[in-house]
Amino acid sequence: MRFGTAALSALFLESAASYDFSGMARSVLPGKTLDKRANTTDIPLPINVEASQYWDGADGPWSSFPLQVGTPAQDIRVFISTNGYTTWTVRPLGCQGQASSVSGCEESRGEFFLTNTSLTWVPNSIFQLGLPNEMALGLDDEANYGFDTVTLGWQGSGGPSVQHSTIANMAYYEFWLGTFGLNPQPANFTTYTDPQPSFMTQLKRNNTIPSLSWGYTAGNQYRFSGVYGSLVLGGYDQSKFEATNLTIPFGADVSRNLLVAVQLITTSDHVQLAESSQAFYALIDSTVAYLYLPEVICTAFEDAFGLVWDDYYQYYLVNDTLHKTLLAEQKAVTFTLGQATSGGQTVNITLPYSAFDLELAFPYVANSTRYFPLKRAANDTQYTLGRTFLQEAYVVADYERRNFTVAPCVWQQNAASEIRTIFSPDSEFGFGENGKSSGISGGAIAGIVIGVLAVIAILAAALWFMRRKKQQKKYAAVELEAKSFAAAQSSSSGPSSPMKEDPHAGVNTPTGGELDSSRQIHEIAGASKPNAAEMDAPSRGELDAAGGHHEFYGKLPQNTFEMEGNNEPIFEMDATATQLHELEPDTRRQSWDSGDDRGDEKRYLQMQGY
Repeated sequence: MRFGTAALSALFLESAASYDFSGMARSVLPGKTLDKRANTTDIPLPINVEASQYWDGADGPWSSFPLQVGTPAQDIRVFISTNGYTTWTVRPLGCQGQASSVSGCEESRGEFFLTNTSLTWVPNSIFQLGLPNEMALGLDDEANYGFDTVTLGWQGSGGPSVQHSTIANMAYYEFWLGTFGLNPQPANFTTYTDPQPSFMTQLKRNNTIPSLSWGYTAGNQYRFSGVYGSLVLGGYDQSKFEATNLTIPFGADVSRNLLVAVQLITTSDHVQLAESSQAFYALIDSTVAYLYLPEVICTAFEDAFGLVWDDYYQYYLVNDTLHKTLLAEQKAVTFTLGQATSGGQTVNITLPYSAFDLELAFPYVANSTRYFPLKRAANDTQYTLGRTFLQEAYVVADYERRNFTVAPCVWQQNAASEIRTIFSPDSEFGFGENGKSSGISGGAIAGIVIGVLAVIAILAAALWFMRRKKQQKKYAAVELEAKSFAAAQSSSSGPSSPMKEDPHAGVNTPTGGELDSSRQIHEIAGASKPNAAEMDAPSRGELDAAGGHHEFYGKLPQNTFEMEGNNEPIFEMDATATQLHELEPDTRRQSWDSGDDRGDEKRYLQMQGY
C-alpha cells in the first residue's frame, strides 16, 4: 500500500486515534523493511486471520483456524500456539490403534496432512516436537519433520503463503489437533548452524506483515451464540479488548517470552484463591487448554468450587450434581496480573464459571464427561495460563520491542473489527532504536499531528504570499508602463499645450482609422488598389528627444516606394509639435528601380536587416 505526502497528515490522525492504550509499545505510522520511492512508501497491512467457524478439540470446544498445506493444497484445521514456532499437522497414524474406534476420527482431528500426496513436500527426519514448556509439562512426542508450503485461510480466501515452511507431522494423542506457531524463533535440527526461519519471520522478510507482532484471543462458545477466536498478524483488533496501561517485558528465557506475574486470584464472593504472599509467574501459552497452577492454589480452588481431583485421569472431573451447584452459584474468578509479583500497574482478567464449564472426550477419558480445566503444577517451570484463560483475555505481543500487553476482552455482539498496525522499530516511522523503544505516548502523537498540520498551514500561507507578491509586482510593472506612455504623450504635446483627452483611448483603431482634429489621417489603398502611392507606416522608430515617434513608409506591393522630394524620408510629428527635426538622408531609403524586381527586393531586405 502506498501513502503519498498528501495522505500523510490523515495517516497521523488515524494513528493518533488508534493509540488508545499507551502501554503497548508501537510506532506512530505505518513498515515493511521500507522500500521508498520518491514521496511514497510501500507499507504492508496487518493480516486479519479468519477463524474456521468450527468448534474443535477433545478437551474443548475451542475455536480453530484453517490452513492449507502442500501442493495441491490440503485444507486442515489447527489451534493457535502462542508459544510454538512451527506448524504441527496430524498424520493418518493418529487415528489408528485406540483412536480407530473414534467415530469420524480424521474429521475430529482437523483432517490429515498427507505428505505423500504433496508435490512440494521436502522430508527432513524424525525429531521430538520439542517445545520447552510442553516438555516441562510432560507433553512431548516424536514427529516426522519436513518442509512444505503453508497458506493461512481456506482455499480461495487469498491468505498469505510461505514456501519451505517447517512442519511437524505427528500422531500424538495429547495434541488432538495440530497447531500454528506464532513465535518467530527459528527451528534448529541437531545443530544451531542451520536455523530454519519461522512462518512469522518469513512473512516479515517477504514484506507481508509490517512487524513481528500479533494480537490474539481464543474466543468462547458461551458468549452470545459463540464468539470465534481472533488472530491478527502484524497488529491487533482494537474492538476485541479494553485498553490498559500495562506493558510487560519479555521473560529472559526466550522459550518463556510471555511470562506474567499473577499477584492475586479472587472469586466473585471475595474468596482469595491466591494471596499476595503466594504471587507467582506464569507463562501464557495457548498450546495447551488448561491452567497449571501451584498445588496450594489448586487446593483453594477445590474448597471454593467443591472440586475433586481424579488420580486416575489426572483431571478435576465434574459430576452432574456438582455441575448443577456450580451453575446456580455462577462464581467468577479474577486474575490480577502485573509486571512483578507486587506493586506496579496491574490489570484484572475475570473468567465467569462458564469459562470453566468444559467437556472431556477420548483420548483423555474413556467416556465424555464434564471437567474443570485446572491442573496441579509440580514446580514453577509448569505454571501456565492456557487456552482457558485466553477465552477472556486478549494478548498483543511485539517481538521486535520484546514486550506484550494483556487486556480483558470486550463483548459487543456483531461489533465491527478495528484492525490496528504495530510498526517495526527499524521502519521510517518507527521512532524506535534497536528495538528498545517502548512506544510514544498519546500526547506525543497529538503533538506530532498538530505540528504536521501547522507546517502544512505555514507552507500554504507562504505559497499564497509569494503568489500575491508576484502578482503585485506584475500589476506595478503594468501601471509603470502605462504612466510612462502617458508621460511620453504629454511631452510630445509640448509644455504650453494642454493634453487633450483622446475619445478613442483604449480602442484598438485599425490602420486608416479616424483620429481627432489634432492628428493626421493616413490612408492605405484597399485590396483593389495594389499601386497605392500612400500608406500609413506599419512600424515606428524609437522615441525622439521630444517624445515623438519617427514614422517612415513601409514596403508597397511590387517593391514600389514613394518618396518625397529628393528621396529624403519624411518624419511626421503631431500637429502640435513646435519643432521639426530634419535628419540626414537615410541611404537605406532609396528607390530601387534597376528593372530587376526580385534583386531589388532582396538587396533592400538585406539593408533592412532581414
